[in-house]
Amino acid sequence: MNTYRIYEDLRSSLGEEAAKSLAHTLGPMFEELGETVTKAEFRELNATVGRLAEAQERTEGKVAQLADALERTEVKVAQLAEAQERTEIKVAQLAEAQSRTEAQLATLTQVVQSLGEEVGRHGNRLDAVLGRTFEVQFRDRLTSYLGRLMRRGKLLRNDQVLDAIEQSIDAVEADEVLRADAIAAGVIDGVASHVVVEVSVTCHADDIDRAEQRAGILRKAGLVAVPLVACEVISRELLAYARSKQVRIWCNGTILDAAA
Repeated sequence: MNTYRIYEDLRSSLGEEAAKSLAHTLGPMFEELGETVTKAEFRELNATVGRLAEAQERTEGKVAQLADALERTEVKVAQLAEAQERTEIKVAQLAEAQSRTEAQLATLTQVVQSLGEEVGRHGNRLDAVLGRTFEVQFRDRLTSYLGRLMRRGKLLRNDQVLDAIEQSIDAVEADEVLRADAIAAGVIDGVASHVVVEVSVTCHADDIDRAEQRAGILRKAGLVAVPLVACEVISRELLAYARSKQVRIWCNGTILDAAA
């Protein structure tokens, strides 16, 4: 059983390279063993080696499959990494867009706020102009506007009224008389009286309070005085408040119900 014979017997089952390798390994071993190895034993050895070779081939096939699966997994991982990178880019872009939106919104808020303040300033100026116009108009037509309340009415200058009562009031009260929007004298329910008028396009609580306070100063000096607020708009709540204060209301051309 020489090396060539072993090679020939193994080549069909193992292939040329594996057969050469085993032949070079087994040949010397068989030569040393001589006739102690029978042909049957060699065939059995050959079959065993064949089975080992098949097992090795199957193992190599499995290894190849695992290598292929690993390669596919690496491809998937690479694809996932790319997708993750694209997602991170999208997130960064969204964050940047959100930052720009927030900055634009902040700028827009400032613009709207500035516009609101400007509109407010214009509104205040417009209210002042309307109020002044309404006051002048009411003073010019006071006797006709108050014709149902006061007969033979006459618009007085505030300093004229002050001359008549100055000895009976203090300096603060004198200033209040001079600040009254209008003071008229006439006859109310048969009694010589004064009407102290506060004029406001929209009636507010402080208009009612001022009319009451300034009429009270004239009463303190011994005059009959009726407080009145002339307006174009008044709420139900303020009308009730005026009645509780005994303050008359002229609203949009009409003397409302007398104070209770």
